[in-house]
Amino acid sequence: MRGDGPVRTCVGCGEKAAQRVLARLRIEGERVVIDRDRSGGRGAWLHASAECLERAIKRRALARAFRGRAASIDAAALRGELTGSARKH
Repeated sequence: MRGDGPVRTCVGCGEKAAQRVLARLRIEGERVVIDRDRSGGRGAWLHASAECLERAIKRRALARAFRGRAASIDAAALRGELTGSARKH
């Protein structure tokens, strides 16, 4: 990974990866959304896969990443944005 830029940890699987291959999530209003412009503030990093998203939700990793800040997680919408399909695979 050396030379790939900053390294982040996926909140779903726990693997470290180059920041450029992970999606950044943040809270906007009362919802968790993909932070495409990486606008700053508290965020969580996640592989763009349904498996990592499901694992993060099941483990309540997003709530921990956002330090308990309450937010609505629309799993189908996030899955659709991350993978191009709202269906579980």
